[in-house]
Amino acid sequence: MIYLVEDDDNIRKLVKYALAKEGFEVEGFSVPTKFWENMCTVMPELIILDIMLPEEDGLSILKKLKNNNKTEQIPVIMLTAKNSEFDKVTGLDMGADDYIAKPFGTMELISRVRAVIRRYDKTRQKKVFQVGELYVDTAKHIILVSGQEIPLSYKEYLLLAVLLEAEGNVVDRNTLLTRVWGEYYTESRTLDVHIRKLRVKLGNAGSLVQTVKGIGYKIGGGSNV
Repeated sequence: MIYLVEDDDNIRKLVKYALAKEGFEVEGFSVPTKFWENMCTVMPELIILDIMLPEEDGLSILKKLKNNNKTEQIPVIMLTAKNSEFDKVTGLDMGADDYIAKPFGTMELISRVRAVIRRYDKTRQKKVFQVGELYVDTAKHIILVSGQEIPLSYKEYLLLAVLLEAEGNVVDRNTLLTRVWGEYYTESRTLDVHIRKLRVKLGNAGSLVQTVKGIGYKIGGGSNV
């Protein structure tokens, strides 16, 4: 199920039709109140969220979604008429998975929807990693350092998972940006900010995340079970 929050009737109908034609189940909402009502009953697989909305703007909705442990793992694509770098960076820094500026082509939208869902499906593979004091169970979404559970945002978790999957090999910056934020996003400042936050939250295990100057990052090689 995909939830679409868009107050423009024509755009909402167009997007619903295009996605439904490709086999997706879509529920559209013209106002945030209806969206929140449905979130209490059925959790979607993906949310397409306009920024300029009545009652409550899309960035406020995004912040609430990413600050709630029940909804933070739901991928969000921002849909907006604005095309400024500020809005793009703000939304992605707050946890959005992609950003599409109006006007857009339906084939581009469908491609990005599939890319985001595909990226999240990869993180659902059941793996357990043990590297020094760090223990990560991707099936149960558990991160432990010296036996103590560490709370991470979903983007921080994705970043850590990608590094662990490389098993000690260097992951270049472009690959990290693509795997965590999507193939259409190239704002590298966001990557550096999340790496810093990840190291701080991992505490004693933060030093496992190593910078490879001019290339990217790596983490100490361990085993997956």
